[in-house]
Amino acid sequence: MSTIYFITHPDVHIDPNLPVTDWSLSDSGTRRMHTMLNLDWVKSIQRIYCSSEKKAIDGAQVLSDYLTLPFHTVHELGENDRSSTGYLPLQEFELVADQFFAQPSLSVRGWETAHAAQSRIVKAIQQIIDTESGNRSIAIISHGAVGALLLCHLHHWSIAREHDQPGNGGGNYFSFESDTLKINHNWLAIDP
Repeated sequence: MSTIYFITHPDVHIDPNLPVTDWSLSDSGTRRMHTMLNLDWVKSIQRIYCSSEKKAIDGAQVLSDYLTLPFHTVHELGENDRSSTGYLPLQEFELVADQFFAQPSLSVRGWETAHAAQSRIVKAIQQIIDTESGNRSIAIISHGAVGALLLCHLHHWSIAREHDQPGNGGGNYFSFESDTLKINHNWLAIDP
């Protein structure tokens, strides 16, 4: 049995001229990742996975450097595909994100559907579980929306935005057990 910590990247440097997948952690996001290293469970991590997006890789690098462990990128751990719209101003983004969660079978403005994103992330997590053996604690650095979709799956909840991470700029985590998929706790901040 492994404990899996699903961690969302914290604050990012928003650059409307770059694809969202190429955004990096901001200075405050990097500081918050370093603050997370003070949490008791961090020292138990024996494997690190992350999405192939820059901000998740930046977060994994902080953990990797601290634990002197390599990290492994998995493309399927990426955020819901929003490339059809690219950057959206915050207010517009929040409205579209509300629709994404409210209509999980529909593509809102060309975005990947919530059901498709949920299926992808659940499959990626299961492949990681199937790959790992023994009692290793595993960190997965990924993204808020797919974390919410995974949490809904693990709890057998309907997809709803109310299960999204707190609105603190990202940098939250939950944990669950690999053998039973039992949730140990819901969203907590990486820098309480």
